Amino acid sequence: MRIVAALGGNALLRRGEKPDAVIQIEHVRAAAEALAPLAADHELIICHGNGPQVGMLALESENDPALTRPYPLDALVAQTQGMIGYWLAQCLHNAGVTKPVLSVVTQMLVDAHDPAFAEPAKFIGPVHDRRHARRLAELRGWRVAADGDSWRRVVPSPEPQRIIEQDSITHLLANRAVVICGGGGGAPVVDDGTGRLQGVEAVVDKDFTAALLAVTVHADRLLVLTDVPAVMANFGTPQAVPLSRLDLDDLARMRFPAGSMGPKIAACHRFVAATGRRAAIGSLSEATAVLDGGAGTTITAGRTDRTDAGPGPASEPVQPVPANATDQQRS
Repeated sequence: MRIVAALGGNALLRRGEKPDAVIQIEHVRAAAEALAPLAADHELIICHGNGPQVGMLALESENDPALTRPYPLDALVAQTQGMIGYWLAQCLHNAGVTKPVLSVVTQMLVDAHDPAFAEPAKFIGPVHDRRHARRLAELRGWRVAADGDSWRRVVPSPEPQRIIEQDSITHLLANRAVVICGGGGGAPVVDDGTGRLQGVEAVVDKDFTAALLAVTVHADRLLVLTDVPAVMANFGTPQAVPLSRLDLDDLARMRFPAGSMGPKIAACHRFVAATGRRAAIGSLSEATAVLDGGAGTTITAGRTDRTDAGPGPASEPVQPVPANATDQQRS
């Protein structure tokens, strides 16, 4: 089976933790141990988030007196791809993966006229209280927004159009390699109309990149692996319950926080709608069980596509998530 697994950036650096390398490497080690059985039994492509990491690098660049101007976001995304890809490749090897493991610094083509450039909405970097966030916004010219009970920087997040290194990724898969690619959604680039590429100030949503990648490599499954056990109905309320099975009609009746679970649901919807195959959302620590349908939330094209997925909520009402619910997961 060919699997695309998308790992959230906060799974590698938890909210409130210091961004020390030793802390992040420990999280990567745990992630690699959870993914190693999938790599042994299946063809595996790994995408990872980078929200905390790229924000940290951006802040360092802003404060570096040696620079005339800060490094652009596309370059910082590429830096995080190298760092996190290196850690993942090493930790997968140490976890017993014997296949070749390669990390590909990936460029993602976006539309220079995407409306997202006028409406920054993607969270990056550390959390702040409201007063400090607004002070940073004034000093740096940033846009900031509420992220749960805290505030964070927001940047443009245009739609992914095409993976520049797609042919190389397909070639590596054909040669049984475990491929780490699309990190942080890929370094965003635009075509100037003559075929020349140029980086832009943005961050592409890694879940949307994972969905696009899963479609283009003809994956059998898309796994969105986070730090929550499943999609929850009535999240943030005493009536919260995990939903083990959903279909596309169920998703159409539900609402999710735009900056957190929303993109994960949307990415799964895109993959399932385009291919008719299954996607799943669940805890990284239970990756194998999420793939098998024994944990997390399995998303299918329709109710008839549940024969090997166990009992689901087909006869149960699906309650919408309150619009002001606390975020379930942040990328």
